[in-house]
Amino acid sequence: MNNFVFYSPTEFVFGKDTEKQVGALALKYGARRVMIVYGGGSAVRSGLLDRVKQALREAGLTFCEMGGVQPNPIDTKVYEGIDLCRREEVDMLLAVGGGSVIDTAKAIAAGVPYEGDFWDFYLGKAQVTKALKVAVVLTIPAAGSEGSGNTVITKVDGLQKLSLRAPMYLRPVFSIMNPELTYTLPPFQTACGVCDMMVHIFERYFTNTSDVEISDRMCEGVLTAIVKEAYRIRQNPQNYGARANLMWAGMVAHNGTCGVGCEEDWASHFLEHEVSALYNVAHGAGLAVIVPAWMTFMAENHPQKVAQLAARLFEVPVQEDLHEMALACVSRLKHFFRYMGLPVSFKELGIENPDIPLLVRKLHENKGPLVGNYVKLTPKDSEEIYQLAL
Repeated sequence: MNNFVFYSPTEFVFGKDTEKQVGALALKYGARRVMIVYGGGSAVRSGLLDRVKQALREAGLTFCEMGGVQPNPIDTKVYEGIDLCRREEVDMLLAVGGGSVIDTAKAIAAGVPYEGDFWDFYLGKAQVTKALKVAVVLTIPAAGSEGSGNTVITKVDGLQKLSLRAPMYLRPVFSIMNPELTYTLPPFQTACGVCDMMVHIFERYFTNTSDVEISDRMCEGVLTAIVKEAYRIRQNPQNYGARANLMWAGMVAHNGTCGVGCEEDWASHFLEHEVSALYNVAHGAGLAVIVPAWMTFMAENHPQKVAQLAARLFEVPVQEDLHEMALACVSRLKHFFRYMGLPVSFKELGIENPDIPLLVRKLHENKGPLVGNYVKLTPKDSEEIYQLAL
């Protein structure tokens, strides 16, 4: 196990009707003027946005709002939010939504006190040293952004999709998590969330770091729970217990707990980021295509942890042929994704003829000559994985 620093100060307020506490919590963390950030119309149609506003009013807080955040959030919305925050003298961002909304709020929070272009942080030209406070009312369990200091934004000019990690400044001060708010999610959106949280765990699980039994077992336990609860939700979308377990799993998958002491991989996410940046597909759906292809590549090149996952998650019988075990893992993972209604190939994703040379070029321009850590992928390796996704 490697040396590590783990910092996770978010207060999680979990359960039924917890969104009613948003005003009191915002006051607790020193808010005076709040900007509510949200996406499409679901928060409006469901009445959630009105309940949030009422709770803020009852706490004596003033607020402004910015809606219209899209999936695969873009930089133009961040610039809009930065300008609005500065004009309105906002001191807290309240994200009401899922990962795209939260990631946008985090980017705005970092950008407001910064004199330069917020995109400098994503390019690595500058480091976040201060930010506005971010808080969350979660509506979609998937990205885990409610418990992490991470954010992903796409720059419209050039379709460059990059991530930023700033856990000391961008972890939410509080996150409200009411599983009932997820009852009305479309099955496909629920499935995309399931895939996203599973792959967040895979990125930590597939490591070459030795003596990480605690992390391995935590990863395997949460993955087992996700698969079990996903089946239950598929059968009954309003199963509160299953929704609650899945919502908490999404947070645990990405707050860093499952990866302490490990060198993480992240190749699958980087491979997918280029797909969703270029073709604007749902991130979770893109991962459902990329990850089985990545695992198939690993079955040939580094099968050990894929074979271990096969035995511990999918109960594949242990044998000496790790390659066969790894391929069995791929087969069972694809079966699960298909059961959930997810694509497992580019064609099923709606991309008949992906521009693989462009995907490879953009990936290595953005991430360097070698991508990932479990196996450091060359451009030739990346091309092979994209080809396997066909």
